[in-house]
Amino acid sequence: MTAATGGDDLKAMSEHTIKPPSDSERLDWLRLIRSENVGPVVFRQLLDRFGTPAAALEALPSLAGRGGAKRQIRICSRDQAETESAAARKAGVQLLILQDPIYPPLLRDLEDAPPVLAVLGDPQVLSLPTVAIVGARNASANGRRLAEALAEEIAAAGFVIASGMARGIDTAAHLGCLPRPSTAVLAGGVDVVYPPENQALHRDLQQSGAVISEMPLGTVPQARHFPRRNRLISGLSRGVVVVEAAQRSGSLITARLAGEQGRDVFAVPGSPLDPRAAGCNHLIREGATLIASAEQVLEDLRHYAAGPTHIAPQSSEPAAPERPQTDEQAVEIMGEEACEALEELLGAEPLMVDELVRRSSLPIAVVHSALLDLELAGRIERHPGNRVARLYKGPADPL
Repeated sequence: MTAATGGDDLKAMSEHTIKPPSDSERLDWLRLIRSENVGPVVFRQLLDRFGTPAAALEALPSLAGRGGAKRQIRICSRDQAETESAAARKAGVQLLILQDPIYPPLLRDLEDAPPVLAVLGDPQVLSLPTVAIVGARNASANGRRLAEALAEEIAAAGFVIASGMARGIDTAAHLGCLPRPSTAVLAGGVDVVYPPENQALHRDLQQSGAVISEMPLGTVPQARHFPRRNRLISGLSRGVVVVEAAQRSGSLITARLAGEQGRDVFAVPGSPLDPRAAGCNHLIREGATLIASAEQVLEDLRHYAAGPTHIAPQSSEPAAPERPQTDEQAVEIMGEEACEALEELLGAEPLMVDELVRRSSLPIAVVHSALLDLELAGRIERHPGNRVARLYKGPADPL
């Protein structure tokens, strides 16, 4: 199947490949992702295992109990889901689920894709070829000018510009792109403008592109939300351009996630005397493409700009990442013992799931099932890049 050349063609193509969900199914999707300890990865594992969100909702209490939960897990009620859905409609927000034909295809391919994505503006923009531009909040005047110029030229070549609407480089990239389409990915709810001075930009982005988030409406962004936000910026994009970034910054997290997702990473070099250039210089040493102009980005990505992202033929269900088939008998027999063994191996430092499988010597299916139970029980947390860590109440007070 060839790529479509416009929004209408993309919509028509998608509607023939993915069956739109019913209103009742939508509420079940919303209920499951809003239930306690259910994140994007756990959601997909539950869906793989039980087939439907409704069946997964019924299984949550027993799974959490097997993982060692000390109390009943909180499950989002139908009334709560209906209230959120009604509030979204009133605010002009579309809640896309993975089964929706217009759910952005590059995001859908991610293992930790948001099961529910809130969109203000035009959701068709999310399926157009996209380049992310990110960087320092305390950007220099030259850095902001360069980000604006890069965004303007890359957008003129047919790309949507994605960024996080933060101060500094992000804001400059959005402004440089306008009035062409731009996508802002927020760490809080799509209706919460942060920083507050970007109120007008937030409005303009809705009119020319889209503002998106996986968080519920009204969510005020917190520090822990930003790494999750960053994976969506890179996940939407064919390439990520970093303009000014400190050695330890959110922009480097975005670049790392982009590499893990198979995206191209570009970095603008800077003076070794400027701490805002340290992150970009580090990325270049690690293999990112050094750039000083938009043309250097377009040389690598121009072939994507002819039309929206290619969508492969699909069945009525969206393609999910390959997973090991669960041996239910082994899982049942080893369930609680596996949970205890994995919890012993985990600490506060995130560990790759593949490494955990190697260290535990447990069957892959058992490890995935036990991690699911532990996460639902609130005893571990999942990090971007298929990593997990043990949850602690305090430095010396384990759960």
